[in-house]
Amino acid sequence: MGKPTRWVTETGPDHSRWYIDRFRRLAVEGADLTGEARLLDSMVRPGARILDAGCGTGRVGAALADRGHTVVGVDADPALVEAARADHPGPTWLVADLAELELPGEPFDAAVVAGNVMAFVAPGTEREVLRRLATHLRPDGVLVVGFGTDRGYPLADFDADASAAGLHREHRFATWDLRPWRADADFAVTVLRRPAD
Repeated sequence: MGKPTRWVTETGPDHSRWYIDRFRRLAVEGADLTGEARLLDSMVRPGARILDAGCGTGRVGAALADRGHTVVGVDADPALVEAARADHPGPTWLVADLAELELPGEPFDAAVVAGNVMAFVAPGTEREVLRRLATHLRPDGVLVVGFGTDRGYPLADFDADASAAGLHREHRFATWDLRPWRADADFAVTVLRRPAD
């Protein structure tokens, strides 16, 4: 692994366990944990190959797999990947740093970066993360990224990094259920596309 991610440097030693327990509890309580998956599912063909980048405990990738897609989930935190494997067998769950991502095999039709993953990568690696995600997409593949606008990664920087990574912005929303974007929104969901060759 490269530089330590903010997930490691800006959280306490029990943060991963808290995060795992939180999402297990929310699932038991019947919380809607599949909004990101519903959006991505609507944007791809049936049986698409999808990368869940920063997969955490696997909730988004598992929901996409339940919809018939082939899913590979990647996260830098081994504890989260272990929880994904335990709670959601079926998809492939891997431990890897997104800033160093090199997955073998066919390119992906789409990738999703849910939660605040981009705000938790190692400082200064955001552009490289987006570049590596773009290289894993097939031409005309889509990348959907959501994160809080108050998380220390300004949208202007994100847009510049995405453009430098060769991605074109198609849409921006304020929520995963497609509420219109406003400049004062506290969350941004951005749809990016790798241009067709």
